[in-house]
Amino acid sequence: MTAEQKLKELGFTLPELSPGGLPSAHPWVISGSHLYLSGRGAPFGKDTGYKGKVGAEISVEEASDHARDVGLYLLALVKQALGDFARVKQVVKVFGMVNAVPEFTGHSQVINGCSDLFVAVLGERGKHSRSAIGVASLPRGFAVEIEATVEFE
Repeated sequence: MTAEQKLKELGFTLPELSPGGLPSAHPWVISGSHLYLSGRGAPFGKDTGYKGKVGAEISVEEASDHARDVGLYLLALVKQALGDFARVKQVVKVFGMVNAVPEFTGHSQVINGCSDLFVAVLGERGKHSRSAIGVASLPRGFAVEIEATVEFE
């Protein structure tokens, strides 16, 4: 089953991508056989519902859903950059940041929303190393921001 078929089976569609990057940064960069995906806090045009502190205004479950939606956006960037998920050799690294209250300790549970999506869609190629940390704030008040590195053929 292809990644596109798996997405459809899971009931997901890839979100619309934003039109380009910033003058000094791009949503993705290719270097050698690696694709570096810039950190993302919400799918393009879906800023509402993704803001607040985990452990206060946002529950672990809501934040995990947020991380999954960011993962869908990152997959859309992979498809844009590589043209086809078949070129993905391995998701190498995921780095997740959680905007949380100081006493919150469930960062890994939150970022599992993205990690689990990658494995569900890409199988063994979606398994990766990962860091999940808590931060005092994120751009535009997002609850989650995630970046990733993908090796491709």
